[in-house]
Amino acid sequence: MDLDVFVSAHRAEWDRLDALLRRQRRLNGAEVDELVTLYQRTATHLSLIRSSAPDPQLTGRLSRLVARARSAVTGNRRASWRDVTRFLTHNFPAAVYRSRHWWVPTALLSTLVAALLGWWIGTHPEVQASLAAPDALREMTRPGGQYETYYSSHPAASFAAQVWTNNAQAAAMCLVLGIFLGLPVLWILLLNMLNLGVGIGLMASAGRLDVFLGLILPHGLLELTAVFVAAGTGLRLGWTVIDPGPRTRRVALAEEGRAALGMALGLALVLFVSGAIEGFVTPSGLPTWARISIGVLAELAFLAYVYVLGGRAVRAGDTGDVEEHERSATVPTAA
Repeated sequence: MDLDVFVSAHRAEWDRLDALLRRQRRLNGAEVDELVTLYQRTATHLSLIRSSAPDPQLTGRLSRLVARARSAVTGNRRASWRDVTRFLTHNFPAAVYRSRHWWVPTALLSTLVAALLGWWIGTHPEVQASLAAPDALREMTRPGGQYETYYSSHPAASFAAQVWTNNAQAAAMCLVLGIFLGLPVLWILLLNMLNLGVGIGLMASAGRLDVFLGLILPHGLLELTAVFVAAGTGLRLGWTVIDPGPRTRRVALAEEGRAALGMALGLALVLFVSGAIEGFVTPSGLPTWARISIGVLAELAFLAYVYVLGGRAVRAGDTGDVEEHERSATVPTAA
C-alpha cells in the first residue's frame, strides 16, 4: 500500500471527523449519522495502516481520533450496582465454574503434595534437624509456642488486613503470571504447600497435629480453595498460550485474560472473608469444633455458590468474560 496516496485519499474524511468531534453545539440527526459512518471508516483505515504500512505518527493520530469518536458514539459508561450484581451472580461464578477442570485437580494434587511433605518431615528427624535447631523446633511446637500464638500476635483487625493483602497478592500473581506457560504458578503453589507441609510435619512429630489442624482449618479451607482457583486459572491461561483451540491465539488470550482479571476481583472478596475468619475466628476462645464448623460452612457456601450460580450462568451462555458490547478487540468496519 502506498501510504502517501492512502493519506491523500482519506485525509478529508479524517479532518471532517475531527471537526464533528470538536463541535460545541449539539449535532443534528444527519451529522450524527455522518459521525458514526466516519468513525467506522476511520477505524477500518487504522486497521489497514497497522497491518500494511505502520507509521508511528499517523497511527498515533488515528488511534486518538478513533478513541475520541468511539467515546462520542458509545458514550461514557459508568459502572452501576446492576454491573456489580451481575458480576457477583453471573460473571465471577461462571468463570470459576468454567475453570473447575483445572483448579479441582490442582487442589487435589497440591493437598496430596502437602500431606506427603508433612509425612516425610514428621517421620524423619534428620529432616527436622535440617530445618532448625532442636530448641527452635520445640519453641515452635510447644503449647503456647509460635504456631499457636501466631494467630493472636497482632490485633484482629490489622492481622486480618495483613493476611488478606498477602493472600490477594499471591492469588493475583498466579492469575497474572500464568501467561508465562504457568511455570511461576507451579513455583508459588510449591512454596505454599511446602509451608503447609512443614507445619503438619513438625506439629505431628510433637504429637500436636490435632491442635495444628484446629488452627488451620477454620480459615484454611476457604483460603486454600481461593489460591487453588487462582492457580488453576493461571495454569489454564498458560495452556492457552500453547493450545488456543479453535480460536486464534490473540482472541483466546484476550477472552481468557479478561475472565482471569475479573476473577482476581472476585477472589479478593473470597480472601477477605477467609482473612476475617483467620483474624477473628481462628484465635477466638470458641471450641475447636465450633471454629472448624465455621470454616466448613464458609467452604460449602462458596462451593455451592460456584456450582449452583456458576453452573446456571454457564448453561445460560455466560463465560465469565465481559459483555460483548464492552469488548474492544474487534475493530468495526464499514463498506
